Amino acid sequence: MPHFNANLPLLAALVAAAPAPGLHAPKGFVIETIARIAGARELAPLPNGDLLVGTRGSDVYILADAEGTPAVPQIFATLDDERASGVAYAAALGEVYVATTHHVWAIPYHGERKASRLERIADVRQRPLAPGTDGDVHKTTSVAYAGGLVYVAVGSSCNATMDDGRQPCSEVDPTRAAISVMKTDGSNFAQRARRIRNAIALAVNPETESVWVGDAGQDRLPFGHPYEFLDDLSAHPGDADYGWPVCEENHRVYWPGNSCTQTVEPLVELPAYSTIIGATFYPAHESGPYAFPPPYRGGIFAAVHGSWHTNGQSCSAAPSRVVFVAMNGDRPVKRVDWSDPTTQWTDFVTGFQSGCTARIGRPTGVAVGPKGSLFIGDDDAGLIYRVRPAHG
Repeated sequence: MPHFNANLPLLAALVAAAPAPGLHAPKGFVIETIARIAGARELAPLPNGDLLVGTRGSDVYILADAEGTPAVPQIFATLDDERASGVAYAAALGEVYVATTHHVWAIPYHGERKASRLERIADVRQRPLAPGTDGDVHKTTSVAYAGGLVYVAVGSSCNATMDDGRQPCSEVDPTRAAISVMKTDGSNFAQRARRIRNAIALAVNPETESVWVGDAGQDRLPFGHPYEFLDDLSAHPGDADYGWPVCEENHRVYWPGNSCTQTVEPLVELPAYSTIIGATFYPAHESGPYAFPPPYRGGIFAAVHGSWHTNGQSCSAAPSRVVFVAMNGDRPVKRVDWSDPTTQWTDFVTGFQSGCTARIGRPTGVAVGPKGSLFIGDDDAGLIYRVRPAHG
């Protein structure tokens, strides 16, 4: 699979729907490459079958007729900021929300393929980095809409410790290492979850409107820890405390002298270093022409970006892939096994990585179209994939 050079002037291009070389979906499914968009990140499906694609740059693209014969991707909006990676659509309001490094934007949407107006409704990352931090380690912002509110996730400015390694990080910016919530005009901005290192993935269960988060854990703990998680934020009232950097996993204390008895114990665990970039619920009652079989309905698909960590033998500890978690409403079918973070999920799309370190892509955003197709972004290869049953 060819990689896309983001330095070329053509940042998006038509790719005739064709098999995705090297990638593998389960028997009974087909996976196709349908577009080329440099730095593709989060995805937001629109009711007419178009697909919005956030990127690592300042542009958000629209891929028209993504569930049919996709057109050449076009720029939907150019934001006055970096990393327009977070995108969400609020059907009830006819609005698109975009999250960049420092801002959240609202865009009216009524079927058009070019944004008519951009309104900056909130600011994030406005205060200094955590003391002792030498450079910002997380610069993307994620966004979701549920229950009439906008949720915004911002990563920490540090990994886990001050630069001297003797003290845990302590953010001075309340939007950092946090998930915030606000009204759709940006008012009543408040923290909804804290001490959550980098909740890049935000997903809304369309049946319950619960908001789920996927977190990327800290580095430099004993190898294989901490596990990385998906969790139902809506199940925790107030300002949910996820414990980073002193508490991880099932109330496990990583800094002696701290108490972790009141921190959140997540519902779904993946291996350390997975780096969950995107997540989406497959609709429980999907009836479109490309509907997945019943075992997948109501479950969560998560994009695992993978990592640079190795197991001491030059092999990546977390290969890039898309995984599936079977769900029963807002609870996983299988409970967490704290001795084995591989029991709650199964591989769905593999082949991004071969051998120890060779990769042909890294999945980012995942989303389900109105007719039932599953879309996957890839910021490494600069591609958009489409998965559907082979008979569709």
